[in-house]
Amino acid sequence: MRVGMISLGCPKNQVDAEMMLAALQADGVEIVDCVDGADAVIINTCAFIDDAKREAIENILDMVELKEEGVIRKIIVTGCLVQTQREEILAEFPEVDAVVGIGANGDILSVVKDTLAADEQIYSCPDQACMPLGNPRLLTTPEYWAYLKIADGCSNRCTFCAIPGIRGAYRSRKMEDILEEAAQLAAAGVRELILIAQDTTNYGSDLYGELRLPQLLRELCAIDGIRWIRMLYCYPDKITDELIDVMASQPKILHYMDLPLQHADNRVLRRMNRRGTIEQIRELLQKLRKAMPDIVIRTTFMTGFPGEDEDAFDNLALFVNEMEFDRMGVFTFSPQEGTPAFGMDEQVDDDVKRRRGEILMEDQYSIVQDKNLARIGKEYTVLVEEYDAYSDCYIGRTYMDAPEIDGVLYFTTDKEYEPGDFVQVMVTDLREYDLVGRDTSCLKK
Repeated sequence: MRVGMISLGCPKNQVDAEMMLAALQADGVEIVDCVDGADAVIINTCAFIDDAKREAIENILDMVELKEEGVIRKIIVTGCLVQTQREEILAEFPEVDAVVGIGANGDILSVVKDTLAADEQIYSCPDQACMPLGNPRLLTTPEYWAYLKIADGCSNRCTFCAIPGIRGAYRSRKMEDILEEAAQLAAAGVRELILIAQDTTNYGSDLYGELRLPQLLRELCAIDGIRWIRMLYCYPDKITDELIDVMASQPKILHYMDLPLQHADNRVLRRMNRRGTIEQIRELLQKLRKAMPDIVIRTTFMTGFPGEDEDAFDNLALFVNEMEFDRMGVFTFSPQEGTPAFGMDEQVDDDVKRRRGEILMEDQYSIVQDKNLARIGKEYTVLVEEYDAYSDCYIGRTYMDAPEIDGVLYFTTDKEYEPGDFVQVMVTDLREYDLVGRDTSCLKK
């Protein structure tokens, strides 16, 4: 059998895809990068916002066209979109051969075999809790960095978010299983671990009755071969003093925190069902920066949430300019069926949402430029990613940049490096959001 995979959406979805690919490969299935000639193509969909749904549907349509042309045999749709729109997929895409929910991920080999043997459409949507939290993976990231999923699902119940309905309640992985996988990744050459979950800082609360992320981090730091540990998706209300102390004291843990704050107006935060006030968030940010003066904080904000009037947006804009985040993303409120915010009053016009987002990003661009100018003349450890023959320079990342999310650093050198090498680079210039530099020495893996 020859099987192709199209995985859409977030890193958590990517890890799910890697586990499915490993299960198929272990049974002798040939995994193909190009779908041409594939016996089956699996589309692992995302459904977080409307843009993600549109992307999923566009990919389904593309595969339907290839199937009609005889390029591929079977189409299997799985992932988050199935959890929210399985009836629509079944009805609107009769060309799709199998529609399976995330609870069937652990049975993907049987799904593929049954689909290839069947003459009619297959449908299976077990409970989300049936989805395995951890299994062998076929990495789709470069060999020197990898995501490490420590939990799945979410129990926060933000009023705008469909994730609890899609992925189910929060489920932490057993710590020993996480550590075993991390050790295997390190032995395979992974040097940067990136911890992910819907809410990374909530790790352990369901399984152990207390927050265990600090302990997990200390155990991960003891694994030989791992040099960088990065955390994504940290919720502000669960960042404890113990966690801050571990981050500040353990050299392997990067002073980088992805902290999705969503808004900076207390009334809007309450309507979002976000815990804590903007005053508490401000205090947390100050505490993080005091403990780690070099910390890079990435955040995301939402514009146009129901009830966001001019005063609320002004509070958000003032907060963005006051706190001067190193990395920031903005997305407009996208009403999701089945969430409390879908039917809320005081909906905001789409053009107003977009314009507010543009204002925030214009302000953020100036903030980032000022921060990057201050980095000229400073030296950073850079993880080499690739060589760009066109510009005759290497491309890498500092601790300040998460892969596939943030910027990069372009640097020139008289030496030769391999992806995964660590190099000392002096920043000499800027290129939009990215940095430019020259290497000063090499620290081998």
